Amino acid sequence: MAGTTAESIASAPPIGVRLLSRSSGARGGAASRPGWARVAYWAILLAAVVLFSWDIQNSGYHAFYSETARSMTQSWKGFLFGSFDPGNSITIDKLPGFLWPQALSARIFGFRPWALTLPQVIEGVLGVVVLHRAVRRWAGESAALLAAGAFVLTPAIAGLFRTEVEDPLFTLCVLLAANAGLRAAREGRLRPLLAAGAWIGLSFQAKMLEAWAILPAFGLLYAVSAPVTLRRRLAHLAAAGATCLAVSASWVLLVTLTPAQDRPFVDGTTDNSAFSQVVGYNFLTRFSSLGVSAKSTGSVAAQSMAGTDPVPHTGQTLTEWAKMFGPSLTTQIGWLYPVAALAAVCGLVWLRGRPRTDPLRAGFLFWTVWLATYFLVFSAGAVGAHTYYMGVVGVPIAALFGGGMVQFWRAWRRGDRVWALPTAVGCTVVWSAFVAYQFPAFLPWLAPTAFVLGAGALALLILSRVRAGMPARAAVLGVGLGIAAMLLPPAAWASSVLTTQYGHSGMGAAGPVSVRHGSKYRNRATWSSAQGKTAPVRSTFKGAGHEGLTREEQRLLEYTRAHQGRATFVFATTSWRAASPYILYAGAPVLPMGGFTGAVPTPTAAGFHHLIATGKVRYVVLGGAATDLGTVNAAWVRGHCARVPGQTFPLYDCSKPPAPHKAQARHHRHAGKADRARAPKSST
Repeated sequence: MAGTTAESIASAPPIGVRLLSRSSGARGGAASRPGWARVAYWAILLAAVVLFSWDIQNSGYHAFYSETARSMTQSWKGFLFGSFDPGNSITIDKLPGFLWPQALSARIFGFRPWALTLPQVIEGVLGVVVLHRAVRRWAGESAALLAAGAFVLTPAIAGLFRTEVEDPLFTLCVLLAANAGLRAAREGRLRPLLAAGAWIGLSFQAKMLEAWAILPAFGLLYAVSAPVTLRRRLAHLAAAGATCLAVSASWVLLVTLTPAQDRPFVDGTTDNSAFSQVVGYNFLTRFSSLGVSAKSTGSVAAQSMAGTDPVPHTGQTLTEWAKMFGPSLTTQIGWLYPVAALAAVCGLVWLRGRPRTDPLRAGFLFWTVWLATYFLVFSAGAVGAHTYYMGVVGVPIAALFGGGMVQFWRAWRRGDRVWALPTAVGCTVVWSAFVAYQFPAFLPWLAPTAFVLGAGALALLILSRVRAGMPARAAVLGVGLGIAAMLLPPAAWASSVLTTQYGHSGMGAAGPVSVRHGSKYRNRATWSSAQGKTAPVRSTFKGAGHEGLTREEQRLLEYTRAHQGRATFVFATTSWRAASPYILYAGAPVLPMGGFTGAVPTPTAAGFHHLIATGKVRYVVLGGAATDLGTVNAAWVRGHCARVPGQTFPLYDCSKPPAPHKAQARHHRHAGKADRARAPKSST
């Protein structure tokens, strides 16, 4: 009976069998695709465009990144070095590569939120195209369509490519590297392998050392499967590694070889070194919970925003190691964990007897090592509320889903290892229901619907196997229902970005997890001081409904610009958060202190005094986020500069000495105490 059923399934009409069994070669172009594949491909791209660009006109500004993008549009020097402020006093605390497309977009379309978001939308759509191409080269058309569809419908992906952060460009670059690497491994050619190394180097410009975590997967892929001799494989890998290193280190070398006086200070460091920023501040400090210290690298130890309390490090707990299985990340990236894991195991075990150069086995090895490496990195390192980090994890999960489902279907049709397909469907649906129940008030129909679809899929698959009289299309319908049951939960969460409530989380999240994370639209808040108010402090994301300077901020900026004279900066502030609105909304050259964390020693007390003595800084606005550097310089300002009357914020003119009489001196002391006592805390 089983054999008869298998034969009937195998003889099903082309529209059913070809859906999952077709294995188009990598060399076939769009013209070689069947009609249904072309329709499905363009439908997936349309879904990507809609999810990534919906409501783009109401995008918001991302604090720190948007200010930097604005400054990068002011001068090519700021563009090249990634200056946070238009005066080019300090860089962003990361490599600026991910902001180059945003700054170019703002130069073309004008500085507005949607112009900063547009590059991420384009990067996302291109990423879908490249993923489809890479998986098609590896496992055929059906696998490519399933992978592309799963990728687009992943909540973290839907949120990622509509958010002004580093990972959209990073994800696109590693996808381009994967496409080139798979081609190189299949053909044993050096040129595409060098291209893969260059793409990884470019991804380094967006995400620094995180990009190198993909190197083990590429090394194994080519070393194991390339159809050339071992000596040539090793030589090719050495050349590709050198290319990767050269492209990766290009910006760091540029900064290192540029005299310090001719470039901005490197944020995140105490020694003004790009190497310290990359290795210490942006890598080693991410693993401080493991006891790793970055003190010897010349980077600042803190990772918290200026004016906020640093997070105490109590060691890596079991819960932190299991963060990839927590509700805040599984709802964004983990719906397909079971089927991806099963695909990885079965793909490697089932194909173990094939020749060394077998592309299908090599692909399963490549995607599995990629997934395992980043899974381990994120389990050990700090992730926090940054769900957009998960884009690089979504790629191998989608690829394994596509390739695995095709292998499971083929095994089912052959009557060999028939347990794999229903196991993949059943386990994934049960897991998805468990994840959905972590948020019972959000889409309460989701888990029951997935259960019904999954049960229907299993019933049809089993009946088509045990009953000879079942129509041949029953199995096709069963696997179709199974795919729908597995993709429905992530698709439902991903579609939440189409709503105003969840459309702009600021952290690349979809669904209520963005609320759980505590992401907020940037809001304006001021605090009382001796003269009424201090400088405003913003939270991490600003919605489109809060654009522009307040009347008090406009009056302050107009006054300082009118009296700026030959000063380089219109005024100085004691933190970047106080400088933020003037840079973001007016592109004003305001001098911040202390970098992102407030712990960066720039300008030092001596450097600050020199700026004032040489006339580069005349005015200083006190208040705002409290930092050690700002406190020291503020005390000097109160003792050596004259308070400007009639301003809402505490503005000091350092071209004039303070009033000499005792009453005025007492006033400055009391004002300083009031400013420090009421220093605002971050709302993030």
